Amino acid sequence: MSDMIQIKGLNKYFGDLHVLKDIDLTVKAGEKVVIIGPSGSGKSTLIRCVDYLEEPTSGEVIIDGTPLTKKNHLEMARKYSSMVFQQFNLYPNMTVLGNLTLAPIKLQKKSKEEATKTAMAALERVLAQKAGEYPQNLSGGQQQRVAIARALCTKQPIILFDEPTSALDPEMVQEVLDVMVELAQENITMICVTHEMGFARQVADRVVFMDDGQILEEGTPDHFFENPENPRCRDFLSKILH
Repeated sequence: MSDMIQIKGLNKYFGDLHVLKDIDLTVKAGEKVVIIGPSGSGKSTLIRCVDYLEEPTSGEVIIDGTPLTKKNHLEMARKYSSMVFQQFNLYPNMTVLGNLTLAPIKLQKKSKEEATKTAMAALERVLAQKAGEYPQNLSGGQQQRVAIARALCTKQPIILFDEPTSALDPEMVQEVLDVMVELAQENITMICVTHEMGFARQVADRVVFMDDGQILEEGTPDHFFENPENPRCRDFLSKILH
């Protein structure tokens, strides 16, 4: 598999706060990478840099061979990546269908007919028969499934998930994870920041552990959960898993 995402020597400062420290990470096309770690470790900042929602202080992010820059990041985002956020970020004044067709029509210049057909196909997978509803009439789990469908509608090869279940009531978490597990069977590149260890075990090709702005451990789920080498990683897992 070719490299879809290359992160090289990435640093990010917020004022004097050094949030990402010389991050190196390569993700192959079609690979599913799950990033875990304590709160404040830099996980969300890292994937926001991949989508250029945060501008790296130094280092570079290369998508499918092309470095992200201030000049090209919008074009690259339209072509390659979409993100599913913690807080859904749906437009409340638009129906579900309107939310799903907006980006394909406005940004990707798709016809309304093509965008609608794609949106309905995506909804059929995650939340059938809710196309005419407004977000406020949906549960949190349903809204997050709509957000995932919106990411699918752009038909981009990369989907980034920033703790997609953290804002949900516990009983709604599994319905969103089920959609993500199904999505992971497809030939898309996924990076997911999450605290859901069962999901990481089930879908990840590779698990990455971050703490204090650094990658301290990475490996297959079997290696990561059964025999991690880094002491900080072992300590974190002992508290999370028991």
